[in-house]
Amino acid sequence: MDVLLAEDDLETAGFVADGLRALGHEVTHATTGDGALKAATEGSFDAVILDRMLPGLEGLEVLRQLRARSNRVPVLVLTALGGISDRVDGLDAGADDYLVKPFALVELAARLNALARRSSGADPATRFEVGDVVLDLLRRDVTRAGRPVLLQPREFALLEQLMRHAGRIVTRTMFLDLVWGFHFDPQTNIVESHLSRLRTKLREGFADDPIETIRGSGYRMRIDA
Repeated sequence: MDVLLAEDDLETAGFVADGLRALGHEVTHATTGDGALKAATEGSFDAVILDRMLPGLEGLEVLRQLRARSNRVPVLVLTALGGISDRVDGLDAGADDYLVKPFALVELAARLNALARRSSGADPATRFEVGDVVLDLLRRDVTRAGRPVLLQPREFALLEQLMRHAGRIVTRTMFLDLVWGFHFDPQTNIVESHLSRLRTKLREGFADDPIETIRGSGYRMRIDA
C-alpha cells in the first residue's frame, strides 16, 4: 500500500515507517497538519495514519477538511489520547479506525490491511482452511480433520479472526474490537475465557493445539496445525 504517515514525533515516525516498509509498503512522511493535508489532497494514498497532536492544523481538523472535500481515503487515527470521548470525537470526525499509543506494529499493520480490504470492495472470503481446521461462514460450521467442532457464537467469531490472520498475531485489543465491538479495553478477562473454551474444543481428540500464545503480544493460528 501507499501510506501517508502524519506524525511529528520522529522516533515514532521512524519506527512505524521502517516497520511498514519492511512489510513492503510505501510510506510518505508528513510532520505537520498542514503538510499532511496538502499531501493527502494532492497525492493518491491507500491509507493515512494520522496523529491527533500535530503542529499547525490539529489532526482531527485535517481529517474534517479531508472529508469536507469528499476525500474518502481510509484514515487510521494513531494517538496517545485514549479516552472514550477522544475515540468518539475521532470516529465522528470521519476516522475509519482509532489506535491508541503505545501500540504493537503488528496490530497497526493488521488494521491497515483491514482498511484496505474494506475500501477495495473485494468480495469477502466465506471459507477458511488452516491446517486441518476448516471454518465455513455460510454454513456456520467448523471441522477439524473432518470432525465437527461445535462452537458458541463468540468462539466461532474468535476462530474466524484467527483464521483470517493465519500465521500472524491477533492481539487482545483486536479481538475486543473485531468480536465485541469495543473501541476501548473494558479490563476484563472476556477474551481469555472465550479463547480457553475455544482451544479446549479444538484440542479434543488431538495431541496438538492449533492456536499459539505469543507472550506479551497475542495469539496466532499455526499454519502448520
